[in-house]
Amino acid sequence: MHQKKTRGFTLMEVLIAMAILAIALVSVFQSQSQSVSMAADSRFMTTAALLAQSKMAEAETSASLYNHVENGDFGPDYPQYVWRLEIGDTQLPQFKKIKVTVTNPTFKRRGTYELLLYKKAGM
Repeated sequence: MHQKKTRGFTLMEVLIAMAILAIALVSVFQSQSQSVSMAADSRFMTTAALLAQSKMAEAETSASLYNHVENGDFGPDYPQYVWRLEIGDTQLPQFKKIKVTVTNPTFKRRGTYELLLYKKAGM
């Protein structure tokens, strides 16, 4: 008797292997995309926090804390970041509320960082 030995893979085995490979690659690419997005968010939060703290330090050291609102940018070093400074009254007359908001409009999600300080007026 002559017995025929076949070598290789059947079409079904190849299709199943391709499906498993496709599922694995999709999950790897999705996790890579998530990682890049999280890194960008972290970079924004770090930069915005440092910029807000520097603007807050400027506001704290000013001679008088009168109620007003200012807007501006951080110049050519941080071209996409803008700031807003608001100084206002609180429920307690001896305290002022200083709010610094740093925004980067290129970030669709979480592109705003706020920093608040309550300071005794006249100090």
